[in-house]
Amino acid sequence: MLKVGIDNLPATGADRYSTTSDFMTMRRIGIEQEWVSSDKRAARAARAQRAIEMGDATYLETIANVREQTAKAWLNVLYAQRKLDLAHEMEANAADTLKAVKAAHRAAAAAAEEAVQAQTALLLAQDAKRRAEQELRIAQRSLSRWTGIPSPTVADVTPTLTSHVANLPVEELEKYHPMLMAARRAIALADADSTVAVKESSPNWSVEASYSQRGSQYSNMVSVGISIPLTLNRERRQNRDIAEKAALGTKARMEYEETLRALREEIENLSTTINSDKDRIAFLNANLLPSARQQVQLAEAAYRAGSGKLAGVFAAQKNLLDQRLQVLELEQAASIAWASLEYHVIPHDMTVSGDTK
Repeated sequence: MLKVGIDNLPATGADRYSTTSDFMTMRRIGIEQEWVSSDKRAARAARAQRAIEMGDATYLETIANVREQTAKAWLNVLYAQRKLDLAHEMEANAADTLKAVKAAHRAAAAAAEEAVQAQTALLLAQDAKRRAEQELRIAQRSLSRWTGIPSPTVADVTPTLTSHVANLPVEELEKYHPMLMAARRAIALADADSTVAVKESSPNWSVEASYSQRGSQYSNMVSVGISIPLTLNRERRQNRDIAEKAALGTKARMEYEETLRALREEIENLSTTINSDKDRIAFLNANLLPSARQQVQLAEAAYRAGSGKLAGVFAAQKNLLDQRLQVLELEQAASIAWASLEYHVIPHDMTVSGDTK
């Protein structure tokens, strides 16, 4: 600090406000330097670095959330496209059926009631198509919100639903999962705060030197000095601050343990959901869908042979389409769970390079 001033300036008498008449009056200039120990400076620097790392963890949490939400939006568009394709197929099938029934009715081979049933089936199929189109538009807008690309379409590629996150040890989760990363860095920041509090309990000394100029008939003066703060009420000040920082460190460790338990539970639940859905999808594709297709074939054959009714054909077709839709929705649910597990982590190259830009 640069220090300037006037000492012992007369305030009364004949020499009032004169800076040169009285021998005690001095114009002073000097410098003062506070001396901070190297270990205290190191503790402050380490604390600042821990705070930067904590801020990076918050930013990386945002990155992970964007990755997860973008992946989910992409998957929602994918399955909305597939549902729309299924709705188009259902509409085309209903239109062909109505055309065939009308022709049969004109040839007196089908009743008017069957023509009405076919017309109703077509209307329901058209309504289902409109719902699927609406769902696709909503999914596309959601994806555009994360990608910035208006009304995007996605490639019809099914994800493998294979995740490596479930097999990561705690040490790796601390590097790549932002929840645990932030909890671990909170401990490091709390420990750094505790270290700073301990170091700050020792006062800083100050060294001062000044040059004082008096009137020409008097000698000039040089002053040096050392200031040492007196640590009064240490128990109520410094020690209380140290205890507070230590308590915050204990709290950070407890929050880390709770975060770790919650994260493990979430990972296990998502992994269980993915594996269960994959098994169900394989079972439905291998057993339920072939059975539903066979039921349609039998109903159509019975109708052509005159031993079955058109309502039976419609019911079998609707059942097949419902089962196919069920499989699609199950695949979508499994994919969304997979995205929650796989994409809510930080890319490896970002954490290795330390790049958070």
